[in-house]
Amino acid sequence: MAPITQTTVMLVDDHEIMRDGLREVLERTGEFQVVGEAGDGIAAVRMAQQLEPDVVIMDVMMPLKNGIDACREVTETLPNTRVLILTAATEEDAAVEAVAAGAAGYLQKFSGREHLLRSVRDVADGQYRIPADVLKRVFAEIRSTDRMRKTSERLRLTQRESEILALFAQGLSYAKIAEVRGNQSLTIRNAIYSIQDKLSIGTKQELVVWAVRNGLLDE
Repeated sequence: MAPITQTTVMLVDDHEIMRDGLREVLERTGEFQVVGEAGDGIAAVRMAQQLEPDVVIMDVMMPLKNGIDACREVTETLPNTRVLILTAATEEDAAVEAVAAGAAGYLQKFSGREHLLRSVRDVADGQYRIPADVLKRVFAEIRSTDRMRKTSERLRLTQRESEILALFAQGLSYAKIAEVRGNQSLTIRNAIYSIQDKLSIGTKQELVVWAVRNGLLDE
């Protein structure tokens, strides 16, 4: 009979008694092997990069580097390591920040033993243990940030440039745009080249894509 492959886990919490309790709960199941422990965020990142555990259970409030920043560094450098944020904080903002930092799960410290074990199993299996309301907030913030980015990019163009680009993206020729705006074809051509240069866009096709993505045709 082949031996059972254990899930490797690293514990990160600045309270030793908390780490002791977690280790006992996890290892008693026979499913998990605690391969390392850290008491601060800097040590956590360094140790995770050395051990490459399957799962890191990470507290938020820690000395030297908080769990959110440590989580971000771990997930950026170790794509196969999953981070489960475990915290006493009840504020939803903490959960949103954790998810934005790449956490695969978010669990409060007052959760029960079975909830903890189920969360670690799911995270180790590639699933996400994130409350639906938290996901909604994360998606809302992403959409809001995306809208602000698009608005910022559009502000790089003058009103005249935006109008010319919108007409160009609709498939109008230089001559037709010039007719619509009362300009010379050469003026319109030069304006398009100027827009390409301002936006650092190499081809006319990419210019059209930019116009679509930034909502110029919505108007």
